[in-house]
Amino acid sequence: MAATSLHWSCCFFPSEDAVEGNGRVQSGMLAVPINLRMAGLAQQGSCSIRRCKTGGVRKLSGSALQARAKKRSYDPNPEDDLSDDQLHSSDGRQKALEAAMHDINGSFGKGSVAVLGRAGGALVETFPSGCLTLDLALGGGYPKGRIVEIYGPESSGKTTLALHAIAEIQKQGGNAMLVDAEHCFDPYYSKNLGVDVENLIVCQPDSGEMALETADRMCRSGAVDIIVIDSVSALTPRAEIEGEIGMQQMGLQARLMSQALRKMSTNAARAGCTIIFLNQIRYKVAVMYGNPEVTSGGLALKFFASLRIDIRNIGKIKSPTGDDDVGIKSRVRVQKSKVSRPYKQAEFDIIFGEGICRLGCMLDSSEAVGVVVRKGAWYSFGETRLGQGRDKVVQFLRDYPAVCADIEKAVRERIAEIMTTKRDYGGPNNTAEVYAGLNEEEMLSEESLGELD
Repeated sequence: MAATSLHWSCCFFPSEDAVEGNGRVQSGMLAVPINLRMAGLAQQGSCSIRRCKTGGVRKLSGSALQARAKKRSYDPNPEDDLSDDQLHSSDGRQKALEAAMHDINGSFGKGSVAVLGRAGGALVETFPSGCLTLDLALGGGYPKGRIVEIYGPESSGKTTLALHAIAEIQKQGGNAMLVDAEHCFDPYYSKNLGVDVENLIVCQPDSGEMALETADRMCRSGAVDIIVIDSVSALTPRAEIEGEIGMQQMGLQARLMSQALRKMSTNAARAGCTIIFLNQIRYKVAVMYGNPEVTSGGLALKFFASLRIDIRNIGKIKSPTGDDDVGIKSRVRVQKSKVSRPYKQAEFDIIFGEGICRLGCMLDSSEAVGVVVRKGAWYSFGETRLGQGRDKVVQFLRDYPAVCADIEKAVRERIAEIMTTKRDYGGPNNTAEVYAGLNEEEMLSEESLGELD
């Protein structure tokens, strides 16, 4: 029979005098064509199976067969191979699983694969954002070891939000780096926001390749806790810099970002370094229906980011006399989150020259979780009456920092309790169930619950 079909192979059964002492098969063998799909000899390992080709059969020596069998085996101890009956039992499957994991960890390093319950550290660690209302929306703060994107229109508070995150990391004793691709870093404003500018690592790159390579190397060092890249739109590829203005350069920045993020996402997770990308908004041309807004840098950042925050300017803050603008009101929306419930919103005030109004955020978030109770126009924290009206309460907190610290501690404890006991993922289906354990005086109004959703 001509062995021309790929569905057929030859199995050679040697006679008694067909095998020499060195284990090599001689030519005096009987070749029997078999169908591999009907016979199960490939799994038995009792014979040498080779695919036939027109014009001859390739022979395998005994050493080649042993090498191939060793390559296919996951068990580092072939003498401990399990039989079919043992393999189908629960103990046999567990033994095979442990052997496979041991072999993989031996090849790629300890911890390459692990059972999640034994490994520990399944929950993602967070650090404060510098805005308590945003921490409430994020479920505790920014995640460590993840990629975060903050995008929005001009003068909406993107850089301010990132600088507050740097300040919080430095307060905890960590190291921070700012990649100033826009070359517009203001050390005086940063210092007013609480940034330790003397110990801040700053890079003002000449090209996008330099910016991303520098950030990746600092991330791999394991000595930096947060890296802020301001901004994606300013990451200019080297080919575009060397070319003439007006030349068509299609997709250079998107390819650059895609290549860099494939490396940086893994390195950030291993080092526990949070990378925050600030991004600008562009508009699609001739869009009749739907949202015409799009962020620059391609689509890779949208997929690699564990957290995407949309920030908008929603109004101005007037001076007490009403003559001047002293700040803006900003609203953030958690557009994407892999670590908490998405689509939550938070609002805060940004005062020119001072940054986010910390006391106002504290008052709003404490009222949202029931730490501070408002009855009419009066606010109270436990047995302490804070004052009448929001502005007077903010001034009271400014005059009594000890009370302010107690309120902040209580709010963070309540946020941690909500996230650990009734986590949004796999937990209650609505925000009202999250606060079901609060007493009547601490219950939120329906309007407040709707804002949190």
